[in-house]
Amino acid sequence: MYRSHTNGELRIEDINKEVTLCGWVQKSREMGAMTFVDLRDRYGITQLVCGEELLKIAKDLGREDVIQVTGKVIERESKNKNIPTGEIEIAVQSITVLNKSKTPPFTIEDNTDGGEELRMQYRYLDLRRKPLQEALKLRHKLSIEIRKYLDSINFFEIETPYLIKSTPEGARDFVVPSRMNPNQFYALPQSPQTFKQLLMVSGYDRYYQIVRCFRDEDLRADRQPEFTQIDCEMAFVDQEDILNTFEAMMVHLFQITKGIEFDSFPRMSYADAMENYGCDKPDIRFGMTFNYINEVVKNKGFAIFDDAESVIAIVAEDCSTYTRKELDKLVDFVKRPQIGAKGLIYVKCNEDGTFKSSVDKFYSEEDLKAWADKCGAKAGDLILVLSGDKTATQNQMNTLRLHLGNELGLRNPNIYAPLWVYDFPLLEWDEESGRYHAMHHPFTSPKKEDIGLLDTDPGKVRANAYDLVLNGTEIGGGSIRIHDRAVQSRMFDLLGFSKDEAQAQFGFLMNAFEYGAPPHGGIALGFDRLCALFGGQETIRDFIAFPKNNNGRDVMIDSPSPISKEQLEELNIDIIKKEVV
Repeated sequence: MYRSHTNGELRIEDINKEVTLCGWVQKSREMGAMTFVDLRDRYGITQLVCGEELLKIAKDLGREDVIQVTGKVIERESKNKNIPTGEIEIAVQSITVLNKSKTPPFTIEDNTDGGEELRMQYRYLDLRRKPLQEALKLRHKLSIEIRKYLDSINFFEIETPYLIKSTPEGARDFVVPSRMNPNQFYALPQSPQTFKQLLMVSGYDRYYQIVRCFRDEDLRADRQPEFTQIDCEMAFVDQEDILNTFEAMMVHLFQITKGIEFDSFPRMSYADAMENYGCDKPDIRFGMTFNYINEVVKNKGFAIFDDAESVIAIVAEDCSTYTRKELDKLVDFVKRPQIGAKGLIYVKCNEDGTFKSSVDKFYSEEDLKAWADKCGAKAGDLILVLSGDKTATQNQMNTLRLHLGNELGLRNPNIYAPLWVYDFPLLEWDEESGRYHAMHHPFTSPKKEDIGLLDTDPGKVRANAYDLVLNGTEIGGGSIRIHDRAVQSRMFDLLGFSKDEAQAQFGFLMNAFEYGAPPHGGIALGFDRLCALFGGQETIRDFIAFPKNNNGRDVMIDSPSPISKEQLEELNIDIIKKEVV
């Protein structure tokens, strides 16, 4: 064996043991006739002490050299309480250099000097750093606990195909040419949605899969072209059954991996989420909910409010001391093109009971007191107001609220606030295409009491759908599915499919519904996002071993890349090149 122990397991109880260790040289330092070497592997760091007889070999060791050492465990004189092995060190008897290393392009330490693109280019080096090792360890632990929990309640893990049929709904597909079927293409799955529904028809009433999915869409911190989701489906259930089952799973994960206890998760309707927070995934770790103050601000000669559909205010507690410079920064923030507000009104509720606003010309002290009363603001608070079209203003105020939450330290990543959001609209109208689109997907069931509206007012139909939100991030969503062919056919009609198109795309599913499809529903949780949130991070990249960059490229292996002319011919793909003169 190359080693008898790892670099994280030896303790004071192991003194006088003869051991063999392997690993990478973290750093070395000379002190007179002694050389001290920190030896690292994924389990930890052990300090080595090399005497005069090994001085030449030890001095030649470079960072990231791979070595094997034998020696005796001794008590360390200058103990290091910051590492588990800090009470001992190894009196080295022999050193074998297993492989020399070039000088790495950045330091392999917790706080590295490497930029993100450089670290992605040398990802195999970046993965040696402890923060990434801890991230992947957390990911591993979560996956194990998810499997154990679902197995304990009779779920089957069943794999579904990666080469499937391209469908028009949702994000863009990644497509794969078929050599054996010229000019025809597979698609990589955005979700195993139809397959898990077919498994319910097949009688496998509790299915799950920790599955890779693919979407060809623009990237950001919490999005990758290939991602992993916890995909689940159950038969003979209603919405309450789904929420209770997966809330219990999340409670288990919090308890096992974070030591946090939850009795239950709060629930909020989509309508309430939009009304109070301006978004369907509210961060409820802090208040600052919306106040609609039309009745106390209109008809005072201030046209910006008088002409607005909605005037919305939030209260920043204990912020009346904001300076003009700080307030101007908030104004500049909301006027950025990506937010689109034309301005921002403020009212300072001074400690002495007076009020100071940016619209004193139009509103008296008595008027401003009415604003404060309407918003529940107290002395020392700051009221911030936006106005305009209701939907646009809600979106703008949501962004401002989250910005203030960050600025005021109210979004602590070590505090967790899960939330169920339910009763989403089934459909949303798209002006550009002139038709309805499914808000979740075309297999989502309408609420029973709203089915009649499918023929009279489809836009008012609520979906039997739900999202799980954690700290203002959607980590999963699902629905009770349509299991009746006639209702599914009506849904395709509303989405603009002709009968032939619906049959060509989803005929296999509708045919299956004619052979005893049970009532069923499920949920899919974003595993990468879940890992990042449990790790207290916003970006998912550190929780994926080999992620892509913002351009969808793997800069380590230089992918995507061209393929040979012979491969293209074999796949019957013609590439037409246009010469630019």
